[in-house]
Amino acid sequence: MSKDRPSRESRPARRAKPVSLPALRAQIDEIDQELIERLNARAAVAVEIARLKVDLGQDTFAPGREDQVIERAITLSEGPLEADSVRAIFREVISGSRQLEKKLRVAFLGPLHSYSHLATLHRFGEGVELVAVATIAAVFEEVHRRHVDYGLVPIENSTDGRIADTLDMFTRLRVRICSEVPLHIHHTLLARCKQSEVREVHSKPQAISQCRNWLARHLPQARLIEVTSTSTAAEQARDKPGVGAIASAQAGAHYGLDVLAANIEDNPDNLTRFAVIGLTTPPPSGNDKTAAMFEIAHRPGSLSDAIAIFKRNKLNLTWIESFPIARGEYLFFIELEGHEQQPAVRKALATLGKKTLRLEVLGSYPRGEVVG
Repeated sequence: MSKDRPSRESRPARRAKPVSLPALRAQIDEIDQELIERLNARAAVAVEIARLKVDLGQDTFAPGREDQVIERAITLSEGPLEADSVRAIFREVISGSRQLEKKLRVAFLGPLHSYSHLATLHRFGEGVELVAVATIAAVFEEVHRRHVDYGLVPIENSTDGRIADTLDMFTRLRVRICSEVPLHIHHTLLARCKQSEVREVHSKPQAISQCRNWLARHLPQARLIEVTSTSTAAEQARDKPGVGAIASAQAGAHYGLDVLAANIEDNPDNLTRFAVIGLTTPPPSGNDKTAAMFEIAHRPGSLSDAIAIFKRNKLNLTWIESFPIARGEYLFFIELEGHEQQPAVRKALATLGKKTLRLEVLGSYPRGEVVG
Protein backbone atom coordinates (compact mmCIF):
# COMPACT_ATOMS: atom_id res chain seq x y z
CA MET A 1 0.00 0.00 0.00
CA SER A 2 1.26 3.44 -0.89
CA LYS A 3 2.25 5.66 2.03
CA ASP A 4 0.54 8.59 0.31
CA ARG A 5 -2.83 6.83 0.16
CA PRO A 6 -4.82 6.57 3.38
CA SER A 7 -6.17 3.18 4.40
CA ARG A 8 -9.88 2.40 4.07
CA GLU A 9 -10.27 2.59 7.88
CA SER A 10 -8.73 6.08 8.06
CA ARG A 11 -10.81 7.61 5.27
CA PRO A 12 -13.66 9.83 6.38
CA ALA A 13 -17.05 8.14 6.05
CA ARG A 14 -19.18 9.29 3.17
CA ARG A 15 -22.15 11.34 4.21
CA ALA A 16 -25.47 9.74 3.42
CA LYS A 17 -27.42 11.48 0.74
CA PRO A 18 -29.90 13.76 2.48
CA VAL A 19 -33.53 12.66 2.28
CA SER A 20 -35.65 15.18 0.45
CA LEU A 21 -38.56 17.01 2.07
CA PRO A 22 -41.07 15.58 -0.46
CA ALA A 23 -39.87 12.06 0.35
CA LEU A 24 -40.33 12.60 4.10
CA ARG A 25 -43.79 14.06 3.54
CA ALA A 26 -44.69 11.03 1.45
CA GLN A 27 -43.68 8.83 4.40
CA ILE A 28 -45.90 10.89 6.70
CA ASP A 29 -48.84 10.54 4.30
CA GLU A 30 -48.39 6.77 4.16
CA ILE A 31 -48.17 6.47 7.94
CA ASP A 32 -51.24 8.71 8.36
CA GLN A 33 -53.23 6.44 6.06
CA GLU A 34 -52.27 3.40 8.11
CA LEU A 35 -52.97 5.30 11.32
CA ILE A 36 -56.48 6.40 10.37
CA GLU A 37 -57.34 2.88 9.23
CA ARG A 38 -56.22 1.42 12.55
CA LEU A 39 -57.96 4.14 14.57
CA ASN A 40 -61.25 3.46 12.81
CA ALA A 41 -60.80 -0.27 13.31
CA ARG A 42 -60.18 0.37 17.00
CA ALA A 43 -63.25 2.59 17.22
CA ALA A 44 -65.41 -0.12 15.66
CA VAL A 45 -64.30 -2.60 18.33
CA ALA A 46 -64.93 0.00 21.04
CA VAL A 47 -68.49 0.46 19.77
CA GLU A 48 -69.08 -3.29 19.98
CA ILE A 49 -67.78 -3.28 23.56
CA ALA A 50 -70.12 -0.40 24.42
CA ARG A 51 -73.12 -2.23 22.95
CA LEU A 52 -72.25 -5.34 24.90
CA LYS A 53 -72.03 -3.27 28.09
CA VAL A 54 -75.49 -1.85 27.44
CA ASP A 55 -76.87 -5.38 27.00
CA LEU A 56 -75.27 -6.34 30.32
CA GLY A 57 -76.62 -3.25 32.06
CA GLN A 58 -73.16 -1.71 32.55
CA ASP A 59 -72.10 1.92 32.10
CA THR A 60 -70.19 2.75 28.94
CA PHE A 61 -67.94 5.10 30.95
CA ALA A 62 -65.35 2.94 32.73
CA PRO A 63 -62.69 5.25 34.21
CA GLY A 64 -60.58 2.41 35.60
CA ARG A 65 -60.35 0.64 32.25
CA GLU A 66 -59.66 3.89 30.41
CA ASP A 67 -56.79 4.67 32.79
CA GLN A 68 -55.36 1.17 32.28
CA VAL A 69 -55.46 1.60 28.48
CA ILE A 70 -53.67 4.95 28.67
CA GLU A 71 -51.00 3.75 31.10
CA ARG A 72 -50.39 0.66 28.96
CA ALA A 73 -49.91 2.86 25.90
CA ILE A 74 -47.40 4.98 27.80
CA THR A 75 -45.52 1.85 28.86
CA LEU A 76 -45.44 0.49 25.31
CA SER A 77 -44.20 3.75 23.81
CA GLU A 78 -40.46 3.85 23.18
CA GLY A 79 -40.45 7.49 22.11
CA PRO A 80 -39.78 10.04 20.89
CA LEU A 81 -43.27 11.04 22.10
CA GLU A 82 -43.28 11.97 25.77
CA ALA A 83 -45.69 10.37 28.25
CA ASP A 84 -47.90 13.47 28.48
CA SER A 85 -48.27 13.51 24.70
CA VAL A 86 -49.20 9.82 24.58
CA ARG A 87 -51.69 10.37 27.39
CA ALA A 88 -53.33 13.31 25.58
CA ILE A 89 -53.55 11.40 22.28
CA PHE A 90 -55.14 8.31 23.81
CA ARG A 91 -57.49 10.40 25.94
CA GLU A 92 -58.97 11.84 22.75
CA VAL A 93 -58.97 8.47 20.95
CA ILE A 94 -61.00 7.01 23.83
CA SER A 95 -63.25 10.07 24.01
CA GLY A 96 -63.95 9.97 20.27
CA SER A 97 -64.76 6.26 20.40
CA ARG A 98 -67.04 6.69 23.42
CA GLN A 99 -69.18 9.32 21.73
CA LEU A 100 -69.95 6.99 18.81
CA GLU A 101 -72.24 5.05 21.15
CA LYS A 102 -73.37 7.93 23.37
CA LYS A 103 -72.19 11.50 23.72
CA LEU A 104 -71.97 12.11 27.44
CA ARG A 105 -73.17 15.36 29.01
CA VAL A 106 -70.84 16.55 31.76
CA ALA A 107 -71.49 19.50 34.08
CA PHE A 108 -68.64 21.40 35.69
CA LEU A 109 -68.01 24.58 37.65
CA GLY A 110 -67.56 27.14 34.88
CA PRO A 111 -66.88 29.22 33.04
CA LEU A 112 -64.74 27.80 30.25
CA HIS A 113 -60.97 27.79 30.81
CA SER A 114 -61.38 27.49 34.57
CA TYR A 115 -59.38 24.79 36.35
CA SER A 116 -62.57 22.72 36.64
CA HIS A 117 -62.87 22.93 32.86
CA LEU A 118 -59.28 21.74 32.45
CA ALA A 119 -59.87 18.84 34.85
CA THR A 120 -63.00 17.86 32.93
CA LEU A 121 -61.03 17.71 29.68
CA HIS A 122 -58.32 15.63 31.33
CA ARG A 123 -60.94 13.09 32.43
CA PHE A 124 -63.36 13.02 29.51
CA GLY A 125 -61.57 14.54 26.51
CA GLU A 126 -63.25 16.70 23.90
CA GLY A 127 -65.80 14.09 22.83
CA VAL A 128 -68.44 15.09 25.41
CA GLU A 129 -71.04 17.83 25.68
CA LEU A 130 -69.77 20.25 28.30
CA VAL A 131 -72.27 22.05 30.53
CA ALA A 132 -70.72 24.98 32.41
CA VAL A 133 -72.70 26.01 35.51
CA ALA A 134 -72.20 28.82 38.01
CA THR A 135 -71.95 26.98 41.33
CA ILE A 136 -70.87 23.67 42.83
CA ALA A 137 -74.45 23.18 44.02
CA ALA A 138 -75.64 23.49 40.42
CA VAL A 139 -73.29 20.67 39.34
CA PHE A 140 -74.87 18.39 41.96
CA GLU A 141 -78.37 19.45 40.93
CA GLU A 142 -77.70 18.72 37.25
CA VAL A 143 -76.53 15.20 38.12
CA HIS A 144 -79.30 14.56 40.66
CA ARG A 145 -82.01 15.58 38.18
CA ARG A 146 -80.40 13.47 35.43
CA HIS A 147 -79.93 16.50 33.21
CA VAL A 148 -76.34 15.34 32.70
CA ASP A 149 -74.57 12.00 32.91
CA TYR A 150 -71.75 13.19 35.15
CA GLY A 151 -70.50 16.24 36.99
CA LEU A 152 -67.07 17.35 38.11
CA VAL A 153 -66.45 19.27 41.34
CA PRO A 154 -63.34 20.21 43.36
CA ILE A 155 -63.12 18.29 46.62
CA GLU A 156 -59.82 19.37 48.22
CA ASN A 157 -56.70 21.44 47.61
CA SER A 158 -53.25 20.68 48.98
CA THR A 159 -52.85 24.29 50.15
CA ASP A 160 -56.34 25.33 51.25
CA GLY A 161 -57.74 21.96 52.30
CA ARG A 162 -61.32 20.82 51.89
CA ILE A 163 -63.81 22.47 49.55
CA ALA A 164 -66.67 23.17 51.96
CA ASP A 165 -69.32 23.75 49.27
CA THR A 166 -68.67 20.28 47.85
CA LEU A 167 -68.83 18.51 51.21
CA ASP A 168 -72.02 20.39 52.04
CA MET A 169 -73.72 19.16 48.86
CA PHE A 170 -72.82 15.55 49.62
CA THR A 171 -74.90 15.94 52.79
CA ARG A 172 -77.88 17.21 50.78
CA LEU A 173 -78.07 15.11 47.61
CA ARG A 174 -77.40 11.42 47.06
CA VAL A 175 -74.89 11.12 44.28
CA ARG A 176 -71.89 8.83 43.88
CA ILE A 177 -68.22 9.55 43.32
CA CYS A 178 -67.16 7.44 40.35
CA SER A 179 -63.75 8.89 39.46
CA GLU A 180 -61.16 11.39 40.66
CA VAL A 181 -58.86 13.81 38.86
CA PRO A 182 -55.83 15.05 40.84
CA LEU A 183 -54.72 18.12 38.87
CA HIS A 184 -51.52 20.11 39.35
CA ILE A 185 -52.59 23.74 39.63
CA HIS A 186 -50.10 26.11 38.00
CA HIS A 187 -51.08 29.75 38.44
CA THR A 188 -50.03 32.39 35.94
CA LEU A 189 -50.02 36.17 36.26
CA LEU A 190 -51.71 37.53 33.14
CA ALA A 191 -52.26 41.07 31.90
CA ARG A 192 -52.16 43.42 28.92
CA CYS A 193 -49.55 45.66 30.51
CA LYS A 194 -46.12 45.39 32.11
CA GLN A 195 -45.82 43.90 35.58
CA SER A 196 -44.71 47.29 36.95
CA GLU A 197 -48.01 48.76 35.71
CA VAL A 198 -50.28 46.24 37.48
CA ARG A 199 -52.37 48.08 40.09
CA GLU A 200 -54.92 45.37 40.85
CA VAL A 201 -54.76 41.57 40.81
CA HIS A 202 -58.06 39.77 40.29
CA SER A 203 -58.81 36.09 40.91
CA LYS A 204 -60.97 33.74 42.94
CA PRO A 205 -60.17 33.65 46.68
CA GLN A 206 -58.46 30.24 46.59
CA ALA A 207 -56.09 31.26 43.79
CA ILE A 208 -55.11 34.46 45.59
CA SER A 209 -54.53 32.49 48.78
CA GLN A 210 -52.28 30.03 46.95
CA CYS A 211 -50.10 32.88 45.63
CA ARG A 212 -50.00 35.26 48.62
CA ASN A 213 -46.26 35.03 49.29
CA TRP A 214 -45.39 35.59 45.62
CA LEU A 215 -47.73 38.56 45.43
CA ALA A 216 -46.30 40.06 48.63
CA ARG A 217 -42.78 39.87 47.21
CA HIS A 218 -43.43 40.97 43.64
CA LEU A 219 -46.58 43.13 43.75
CA PRO A 220 -46.77 44.47 47.32
CA GLN A 221 -48.67 47.61 46.29
CA ALA A 222 -51.32 45.89 44.16
CA ARG A 223 -54.86 45.58 45.45
CA LEU A 224 -56.13 42.00 45.61
CA ILE A 225 -59.67 41.74 44.24
CA GLU A 226 -61.66 38.52 44.71
CA VAL A 227 -63.95 37.46 41.86
CA THR A 228 -66.05 34.39 41.13
CA SER A 229 -63.56 32.49 38.96
CA THR A 230 -60.10 32.64 37.44
CA SER A 231 -61.65 32.88 33.98
CA THR A 232 -63.67 35.92 35.06
CA ALA A 233 -60.43 37.45 36.34
CA ALA A 234 -58.77 36.88 32.97
CA GLU A 235 -61.70 38.51 31.17
CA GLN A 236 -61.46 41.55 33.45
CA ALA A 237 -57.71 41.80 32.86
CA ARG A 238 -58.44 41.92 29.15
CA ASP A 239 -60.93 44.75 29.52
CA LYS A 240 -59.42 46.93 32.27
CA PRO A 241 -56.03 48.71 32.09
CA GLY A 242 -53.69 48.02 35.00
CA VAL A 243 -55.48 44.81 36.02
CA GLY A 244 -53.64 41.53 36.29
CA ALA A 245 -55.28 38.14 36.66
CA ILE A 246 -54.23 34.92 38.34
CA ALA A 247 -55.48 32.17 36.07
CA SER A 248 -54.36 29.29 33.88
CA ALA A 249 -52.13 29.81 30.87
CA GLN A 250 -55.01 28.46 28.75
CA ALA A 251 -57.27 31.25 30.00
CA GLY A 252 -54.59 33.76 29.11
CA ALA A 253 -54.35 32.42 25.57
CA HIS A 254 -58.14 32.51 25.17
CA TYR A 255 -58.43 36.13 26.31
CA GLY A 256 -55.34 37.37 24.48
CA LEU A 257 -53.30 38.19 27.59
CA ASP A 258 -49.56 38.27 28.07
CA VAL A 259 -47.89 35.95 30.56
CA LEU A 260 -46.10 38.21 33.04
CA ALA A 261 -45.01 35.37 35.35
CA ALA A 262 -45.62 31.62 35.28
CA ASN A 263 -45.95 29.13 38.14
CA ILE A 264 -46.49 31.78 40.80
CA GLU A 265 -48.16 29.39 43.27
CA ASP A 266 -46.32 29.37 46.62
CA ASN A 267 -46.39 25.57 46.79
CA PRO A 268 -44.76 23.99 43.72
CA ASP A 269 -46.77 20.83 44.45
CA ASN A 270 -50.07 22.72 44.52
CA LEU A 271 -52.72 20.14 43.72
CA THR A 272 -56.50 20.20 43.53
CA ARG A 273 -58.37 16.93 43.60
CA PHE A 274 -61.61 16.85 41.64
CA ALA A 275 -64.38 14.28 42.03
CA VAL A 276 -66.45 13.02 39.12
CA ILE A 277 -69.98 12.49 40.43
CA GLY A 278 -72.75 10.39 38.93
CA LEU A 279 -75.45 7.95 39.97
CA THR A 280 -73.56 4.67 39.60
CA THR A 281 -70.37 3.04 40.87
CA PRO A 282 -67.77 1.57 38.50
CA PRO A 283 -66.64 -2.03 39.04
CA PRO A 284 -63.36 -2.76 40.86
CA SER A 285 -60.24 -1.86 38.91
CA GLY A 286 -57.72 -3.39 41.31
CA ASN A 287 -56.50 0.02 42.46
CA ASP A 288 -59.51 1.69 44.04
CA LYS A 289 -60.57 3.96 46.87
CA THR A 290 -63.89 4.22 48.70
CA ALA A 291 -65.36 7.37 50.22
CA ALA A 292 -68.01 7.58 52.92
CA MET A 293 -69.48 10.04 55.39
CA PHE A 294 -70.81 9.28 58.85
CA GLU A 295 -72.21 10.90 61.99
CA ILE A 296 -71.40 9.62 65.46
CA ALA A 297 -72.73 10.24 68.93
CA HIS A 298 -71.18 13.25 70.62
CA ARG A 299 -69.36 11.44 73.43
CA PRO A 300 -65.70 10.77 74.37
CA GLY A 301 -64.00 8.07 72.32
CA SER A 302 -66.70 7.66 69.67
CA LEU A 303 -64.50 8.87 66.82
CA SER A 304 -61.57 6.76 68.01
CA ASP A 305 -63.81 3.68 68.13
CA ALA A 306 -65.03 4.35 64.59
CA ILE A 307 -61.56 4.82 63.14
CA ALA A 308 -60.24 1.70 64.91
CA ILE A 309 -62.58 -0.41 62.77
CA PHE A 310 -60.42 0.21 59.71
CA LYS A 311 -57.23 -0.68 61.56
CA ARG A 312 -58.73 -3.98 62.69
CA ASN A 313 -59.64 -4.78 59.09
CA LYS A 314 -56.17 -3.73 57.86
CA LEU A 315 -57.55 -0.95 55.70
CA ASN A 316 -55.58 2.23 55.09
CA LEU A 317 -57.39 5.55 55.50
CA THR A 318 -56.15 8.14 52.98
CA TRP A 319 -58.35 11.11 53.97
CA ILE A 320 -60.48 12.27 56.86
CA GLU A 321 -62.34 15.56 57.26
CA SER A 322 -64.76 16.86 59.86
CA PHE A 323 -67.70 18.98 58.73
CA PRO A 324 -69.98 20.88 61.14
CA ILE A 325 -73.73 20.32 60.75
CA ALA A 326 -74.92 21.91 64.03
CA ARG A 327 -73.44 23.28 67.22
CA GLY A 328 -71.19 20.53 68.58
CA GLU A 329 -72.30 18.05 65.90
CA TYR A 330 -70.16 16.93 62.99
CA LEU A 331 -70.16 14.72 59.95
CA PHE A 332 -66.92 12.97 59.12
CA PHE A 333 -65.77 12.32 55.57
CA ILE A 334 -63.31 9.48 55.05
CA GLU A 335 -61.54 7.82 52.17
CA LEU A 336 -59.86 4.43 52.31
CA GLU A 337 -57.99 2.11 50.01
CA GLY A 338 -60.11 -0.62 48.43
CA HIS A 339 -63.46 -1.07 46.68
CA GLU A 340 -66.75 -1.42 48.57
CA GLN A 341 -67.28 -4.81 46.92
CA GLN A 342 -64.13 -6.21 48.56
CA PRO A 343 -64.90 -8.36 51.63
CA ALA A 344 -62.67 -6.41 54.03
CA VAL A 345 -64.15 -3.06 52.98
CA ARG A 346 -67.70 -4.42 53.08
CA LYS A 347 -67.14 -5.87 56.56
CA ALA A 348 -65.60 -2.64 57.90
CA LEU A 349 -68.45 -0.49 56.57
CA ALA A 350 -71.06 -2.86 57.99
CA THR A 351 -69.40 -2.64 61.42
CA LEU A 352 -69.14 1.14 61.15
CA GLY A 353 -72.84 1.34 60.34
CA LYS A 354 -73.66 -0.25 63.70
CA LYS A 355 -71.63 2.36 65.60
CA THR A 356 -72.85 5.49 63.82
CA LEU A 357 -75.99 7.58 63.75
CA ARG A 358 -75.71 7.96 60.00
CA LEU A 359 -73.52 6.31 57.37
CA GLU A 360 -73.52 6.85 53.61
CA VAL A 361 -71.06 5.33 51.17
CA LEU A 362 -70.25 8.04 48.62
CA GLY A 363 -68.73 5.69 46.07
CA SER A 364 -65.81 3.53 45.05
CA TYR A 365 -63.57 4.65 42.21
CA PRO A 366 -60.13 4.03 40.68
CA ARG A 367 -57.19 5.93 42.12
CA GLY A 368 -56.42 8.80 39.75
CA GLU A 369 -52.99 9.62 38.38
CA VAL A 370 -51.84 13.21 38.87
CA VAL A 371 -52.16 15.21 35.64
CA GLY A 372 -51.30 18.72 34.54
